[in-house]
Amino acid sequence: MITRLAAVSDAQTIADIVNPVIRDTAITFNAQERSATDIAQAIETLPCYLVAEDVGEVIGFASYDQFRKGIGYARAMEHTIVLAKTARGKGAGRALMSAVTDHARAAGVGSLWAGVSSENPAGVAFHTSLGFETIATLPKVGFKFGRWMDLVLMRQWLDPKD
Repeated sequence: MITRLAAVSDAQTIADIVNPVIRDTAITFNAQERSATDIAQAIETLPCYLVAEDVGEVIGFASYDQFRKGIGYARAMEHTIVLAKTARGKGAGRALMSAVTDHARAAGVGSLWAGVSSENPAGVAFHTSLGFETIATLPKVGFKFGRWMDLVLMRQWLDPKD
């Protein structure tokens, strides 16, 4: 398995990976599926968009973008990571997060943030195992499937030198 920068040609495969997560789970509060065009635009504009590939097949992706708008947040990034169902538990997530973290450090990012649905305890455990700490739980900020859900806000401090 390798990690590499995403290419626009990966957009449809990424859509095929993320849309079942959007449609069928509470892992994300987003309820609107993403088109290949949306994803291609994100690949071209986000500061970091990576894929994990196994035997020539894209099996997951990770990206990051500024945590909040404004110059004061320019070194705080929130990441997204999604794996194909068949790729979970095989090291692709750790490989992607290692590559995202390396990219962020090289770019002078101070902190990586994860907003994890409280209905995704495996996501909380995954981030904890990577050194993320829970900073807060924001109650009832997400609404999907006719119910309110909490968001667990987690941070990894990257110890920038300046």
